[in-house]
Amino acid sequence: MAAAVAALVLVVTGLGWHSVDQLVSSIERIGNLGLGGGKSDGATDILMVGIDSRTDAHGNPLTQDELAMLHAGDDGEGGLNTDTIVLIRVPNDGSSATAISIPRDSYVDIPGLGMGKINSAFGVTKFTTQQKLIDQGVSPAEADRRSTQAGRQALVKSVANLTGITVDHYAEVGLLGFVLLTDAVGGVEVCLNNPVDEPLSGADFPAGPQKLNGAQALSFVRQRHELPRGDIDRIVRQQVYMAQLVHQVLSAKVLTSPSRLQDLSNAVGRTVVLDDGWDVLGFLHELQDLSGGQVKFETIPVKDLNGWTDNGESVVRVDPPAVQKFVAKAVGDDEGEGDGGIDPSMVTVDVYNASGTGGLAGQAAQALTAKGFRTGTVDNWIGGPVQSSRVLAASAGSEKARAVAQALGGLPVMAEPGLPEGAVRVVLASDYSGPGSATGSSTFDFSGGGSTATPVPPAPPIDAGTNGPKCVN
Repeated sequence: MAAAVAALVLVVTGLGWHSVDQLVSSIERIGNLGLGGGKSDGATDILMVGIDSRTDAHGNPLTQDELAMLHAGDDGEGGLNTDTIVLIRVPNDGSSATAISIPRDSYVDIPGLGMGKINSAFGVTKFTTQQKLIDQGVSPAEADRRSTQAGRQALVKSVANLTGITVDHYAEVGLLGFVLLTDAVGGVEVCLNNPVDEPLSGADFPAGPQKLNGAQALSFVRQRHELPRGDIDRIVRQQVYMAQLVHQVLSAKVLTSPSRLQDLSNAVGRTVVLDDGWDVLGFLHELQDLSGGQVKFETIPVKDLNGWTDNGESVVRVDPPAVQKFVAKAVGDDEGEGDGGIDPSMVTVDVYNASGTGGLAGQAAQALTAKGFRTGTVDNWIGGPVQSSRVLAASAGSEKARAVAQALGGLPVMAEPGLPEGAVRVVLASDYSGPGSATGSSTFDFSGGGSTATPVPPAPPIDAGTNGPKCVN
């Protein structure tokens, strides 16, 4: 979002599209990410990712001074986690934007890997793919390129499956981007409710309003230890930072300073990666009205901040159907509410049993029939191990699939490449407890460990059009 606004500033200040074209041409481009690439829903949906990288956007290693400034170390372990994940919806008229944050520890189904933290989708997929390619004799450089692409694809699919939104475009920024963008605008103003001194992130700030330089801003957005709500409070910090960054990029001090604008251009060119199918110049034409600061930040609903897996891993539990409903409402997608008015008699569902419990597919199929749906194939699943129940369709936003998911007690809807449009497939794993199961429950317990989790109250929306920073934890 800040990169787009920085480019837009070059236009509205009269530096012209030639300057923007130079800026855009300096940005690293990547392809074949499995993006939607269209606007059939009347909007552009952008996945913005902050990656824990020890290189710049062009793959050049950061200097020792830069690594020290980032509190990132140089052990080679970086570049595997996507610790900031934001889905941005921009209507076709470019008059506003809604940015929805996803907690990095959200426990989701990662394509090809099973359940895991969403911030591991990129890194773990990259690592496993890279090892396979090297074992097959592929050169290290080519294995790195192809595995990085696979990691990005896995993250895009994971976000789409969780939110029900098909991602049209992809933007990635490294740790260094927070620093350079902040310094380019002369520092970002923030406000803290309480003083902090947390050495792991390097956050050491007094209470009250203050202006942070680039290195300080990175510590500000990275801290999660010693915060009342952990990662949720960190997300709020990221949102107020981004809101203030957008606000300050559009301020008179930046707009009238050629040196500031050049610094913005350099920061974007060195730290931002975009998909190669994105007509950025055309997109910027649509953002003329965004200069009014009409950017709203939200966070997906969380079921349990302190969930645990069977392996003892701390995770954030989320309910995909609830997330999809929240996202649909936040972006103004009326089709995302409920079942979209779908007539069950017009939906044919294939039901497969991957649970090992005999007869489960038949029982679930009977439950669907009782609700008016038609059933097609009802059989055992032979497509490999499945750890969690799901409804599959050509698109995670399929109204038919959502209607079936709701009828089965709120299963997640996931996109399955190769399925024909309109086809709906249900795969039931051992976690299924909806209609037709032994318990007959219509809801799932995502809390883990047999405990009953109390839903976490959502963070209040943050508006980038404010005149001053919002005080936060």
